[in-house]
Amino acid sequence: MAAIATPLVASMMDSSGQIAATRVVDRFGISKTQLAETIGLPRETLYRAERSGATKAQARLREVLEILSLVSEWAGGPQQALAWYRAQPIPAFGERTAAAVVKEGKASAVRDYLDHMALGGFA
Repeated sequence: MAAIATPLVASMMDSSGQIAATRVVDRFGISKTQLAETIGLPRETLYRAERSGATKAQARLREVLEILSLVSEWAGGPQQALAWYRAQPIPAFGERTAAAVVKEGKASAVRDYLDHMALGGFA
């Protein structure tokens, strides 16, 4: 089943339908090295077109953008959402940040947690 692109994800896609790392770094005001660290990929991945278009890189970029989409409204905007993602300890994940959990390959757990919180659940 194909994932539906959120407006944030869609705005980061190039004409071929891939998420363009350059658009992401421009939108969030960070370098490709910082983005790679944030999403848990080697920095070289985002500096080489053939690597940034690879399935794993695209999946990780999409996961992070989907999470940032969920957080952006209540965080105060995209940059604040990124700050939350990288720095806010989450009690439900043993005080690890969303970034740490996603780096472990558990982006769906973060999305589930955010959905739970949006429905009025406790942290």
